Amino acid sequence: MAVSMLGFCCCVSRHASCSLLRRARLFLAPGSKFHRSAAASGGLLLSLHKRGVLKDSFPENAAQDQLPRLLQSAPQTVYCGFDPTADSLHVGNLLAVIGLLHFRSAGHNVVALLGGATAQIGDPSGKTSERERLSADVVEENTRGIRESIQRIFINHEALFHDRSWPLGTVNVLNNRSWYKSRGVVDFLSETGRHFRMGTMLSRHSVQSRLRSADGMSLTEFTYQVFQAYDFYHLHQIYGCRIQLGGTDQLGNLMSGHEYIHKVKGEEVYGLTIPLVTSTTGDKLGKTAGNAVWLNRDKTSPFQLYQFFLRQPDASVERYLKLFTFLPLVEVETLMEQQREDPSKRLAHKRLAAEVTKLVHGKEGLESAKRCTNALYHSSIQALAQMSDEELQELFREAPFQEMLLEPGTTVLDVCRKASAIPDGPKGYRMISEGAVWINHKREDKPEQVLIPNIHILSNGLTLLRVGKKNFHIVKWLSL
Repeated sequence: MAVSMLGFCCCVSRHASCSLLRRARLFLAPGSKFHRSAAASGGLLLSLHKRGVLKDSFPENAAQDQLPRLLQSAPQTVYCGFDPTADSLHVGNLLAVIGLLHFRSAGHNVVALLGGATAQIGDPSGKTSERERLSADVVEENTRGIRESIQRIFINHEALFHDRSWPLGTVNVLNNRSWYKSRGVVDFLSETGRHFRMGTMLSRHSVQSRLRSADGMSLTEFTYQVFQAYDFYHLHQIYGCRIQLGGTDQLGNLMSGHEYIHKVKGEEVYGLTIPLVTSTTGDKLGKTAGNAVWLNRDKTSPFQLYQFFLRQPDASVERYLKLFTFLPLVEVETLMEQQREDPSKRLAHKRLAAEVTKLVHGKEGLESAKRCTNALYHSSIQALAQMSDEELQELFREAPFQEMLLEPGTTVLDVCRKASAIPDGPKGYRMISEGAVWINHKREDKPEQVLIPNIHILSNGLTLLRVGKKNFHIVKWLSL
């Protein structure tokens, strides 16, 4: 399955959004002659707005009148782009992917565009200083990681969330490096640069804010909007792409693409914007103390992703259910009613965490998250016994993981000393005797106790050792 990458776009007035929705309602009026998939496309704009996924459209007037008709006339191609500045997407990027999934479910074709070329330039939007330059090797490695994120999510969505009675659109995951690597700078500027005007480029908000900053703006960053505009043009030429999806901070870049295509081809293209999702404290979603919640398992485990959404404040959970899940809005309302009746059960939080984890990591990822939750917070021996080496290491990321040879007569004292969990000599012995050591969630106060299978050594060959409140050690036993 081919796949491509997306980018965030722009924002327009509330008036434009309301007008666009009125058009969507008009085309869904009783007696409409459009076929079923066309009706779904018309209702898509209204549905996405109600969920909060779609904010506005651009250009204002044309999109109000033409975009609903375009979406119903035939399957369209929609793209969104991601620059691989890291080796994984994080939850702050997830809404853009979900936007593409909604369009694909309505029968439209989607392109996820990886910026293998533009990542080396650096998007100045929303930045107070220039990004650190990435080498070609790092960009290539990051591109692989993000491609894996996108492909996995699309596969999970098709398998677990798609109504099979509706035809899906196609998916392409592309890398813009493929159309820049053979272009010379003089040739590119001669052909493309002549269609851009300095006054217009300088007026962009992203440019103005950087020019007023202490560091200013480099020529490299200034040209970013030219490259993103050309990406839209290239996808329009090759894939017939007429719609770009993106975040509100990308307005200037999206406008550049629209103006360039209109000048060169005389054709109308459109932008649909996704709101920038923030927490109740105003921080970008997915970032806490500078640490993102990633979508690739090697950076953020399914358990950690599950817990992130499970711990969202009550004020955010209804909005996030609408944004990050595919639950019908009626079902979301029912969940919220149940939550208000008995907040202690946290039914809405649990459903939110489960739906997002299943989308990102599949059924197996959700089952892993639940096992880890039971093992850590509910002291479940059964859950511990079912966990893999990988899950235990994910759950206790800071815990030392050691392989030990299981010899006959191995005692609690032996394993604690071999794991360097207690000091040598009388002090370590006393720590066990005084109840400071726990094995598989059970306190052990007999240093000379021989390890017993299924109690001290689980059926998966693992032992979880804890000394004090937070000092964990994981032991993988090897047989003689």
